[in-house]
Amino acid sequence: MKHITTILTLQIFILTLSGCGYTADVSPSQNTELKKVTPSQNCKKSHNCEKKGYMQRALDEWLEEEWTPTVEKDEAIQKKYMEVKTIKKADKEEKVLIEKKDRDFTLQEYVDKASAYMKAHPADHENSHVKKVESLPVIGK
Repeated sequence: MKHITTILTLQIFILTLSGCGYTADVSPSQNTELKKVTPSQNCKKSHNCEKKGYMQRALDEWLEEEWTPTVEKDEAIQKKYMEVKTIKKADKEEKVLIEKKDRDFTLQEYVDKASAYMKAHPADHENSHVKKVESLPVIGK
């Protein structure tokens, strides 16, 4: 009797563990609208996972169009974090500033670049979000 209960317990245990190891490649829901919002785990095949969201696109555009050109113009940043490389094109030689690739990114680098950006784009207190929030009426007073 003891032998039968041991075997039965072992079979239940094995059945439980083997059931937990199964992962489905499809979404458990048949709702197509839900699949658009939360696609299945097989995300590489889905076109929804490759698209960037609005905030990511806006950040990428801001980095390319505003942050990088502004920071690269600062002479202190050029001396400290960039190196001059010559590129030969047809009959001309161009000197181009490129970020040094053999170094690690540090918090000091971000602080230096942020201060260079803030120096080029000073804050306007009259149109700032702080001024707008402070002008809102306080609820309950």
